[in-house]
Amino acid sequence: MIQDQHAPSSRTPEIFKAFLKLGLTSFGGPIAHLNYFRKDLVETRAWLTQADYAAILSLCQFLPGPASSQTGFCIGLLRGGWTGGLAAWAGFTLPSAALMFCLALIAAPFNHSWLGHGILHGLQLAAIAIVAQAVLTMAKSFCPDAPRKILAIISLLIVLIFSGTVGQLLVLIIGALTGIAQLTPPPATAADTPLTITRRHGQLCLYVFATILILALLIHGHGPIALFAAFYRAGALVFGGGHVVLPLLHAAIVKPGWVAQSNFLTGYGAAQAMPGPLFTFAAYLGAIATAGPGGLLGALIALIAIFLPGLLLAAGILPFWHALKQNTTIAAAVLGLNASVVGLLAYALLTLIFSNAIHNIFDLAIAVIGYLALTLRQTPPLTVVAACALAAIIF
Repeated sequence: MIQDQHAPSSRTPEIFKAFLKLGLTSFGGPIAHLNYFRKDLVETRAWLTQADYAAILSLCQFLPGPASSQTGFCIGLLRGGWTGGLAAWAGFTLPSAALMFCLALIAAPFNHSWLGHGILHGLQLAAIAIVAQAVLTMAKSFCPDAPRKILAIISLLIVLIFSGTVGQLLVLIIGALTGIAQLTPPPATAADTPLTITRRHGQLCLYVFATILILALLIHGHGPIALFAAFYRAGALVFGGGHVVLPLLHAAIVKPGWVAQSNFLTGYGAAQAMPGPLFTFAAYLGAIATAGPGGLLGALIALIAIFLPGLLLAAGILPFWHALKQNTTIAAAVLGLNASVVGLLAYALLTLIFSNAIHNIFDLAIAVIGYLALTLRQTPPLTVVAACALAAIIF
């Protein structure tokens, strides 16, 4: 059985060390991350049972936010209390966040050299290929029947008409309501091993999550608070995986002119080559965004803001999870939400294709070949990113 929230704080260094190792070596995206977690934390370290791990995993896949980071946070939380949860998140997040911050520092001067320009342009082309693969993969998984395919198309049309946060919120609301009205979820699984965290603490986390989200939806403009609000909104509305954060961040950061489209694509392409969670893309954006303080402080604001809602939700829902997963209405709403986010991601892909990333026929060929390598040959994203960068230098 998993250790409860009263586990000794002396476990915190052990937890940080284990997740730092995972943060340095976990390439390949959230599905790969979760497999690394299982092998290291369940099979090797025996910190928790397979049943306990499955219970945490099912919770984090149900919630909006970065599933692998939320899973690691829950494991740390239940093994070492709140300090253990924060240690797990920090260890898994800091390596890629530091690398993304360093990229933000060197990207501008690096781009002025022919070599740097070629590499950064190649990262932009890799981003297009990777998002195209994500759209295809998620469409197969989340839209297996005609009603959900139609819902995804309607969602795409909505965000094409109503860009920005308003369109995205409308898509999520319509998706949830359509799921409740039209979709039938599969039978719920049997109850899992109890996961012990007090309901009082869970309620407090949910209250904090909702309060900050309401304020974030109301705050706009410029400055550190507006920057925090933009990234918090994006982190709170991500259903269906890390790639879905792309259209949310694009609307929040690029549309207002805080980050140029080319710089946005450069960072997103580089994030595919990093270990750890894709959400550390926020560190890069926060460091270069004109709305906030920029630099290290801007990176920290963006990084904390984008992860915070997912961590608050994970801790908040954990003590209520067994009851919620038996609720067919909630399960149906999630099915609708998942179909809707396919439309959101398709919108992000169209935005990338019609941006200024593709300059000529060679650029188009590089992006298409990268996409085919990912989908037909299952080439690792890290390899595709490196190949696109090399091809952009040559051509």
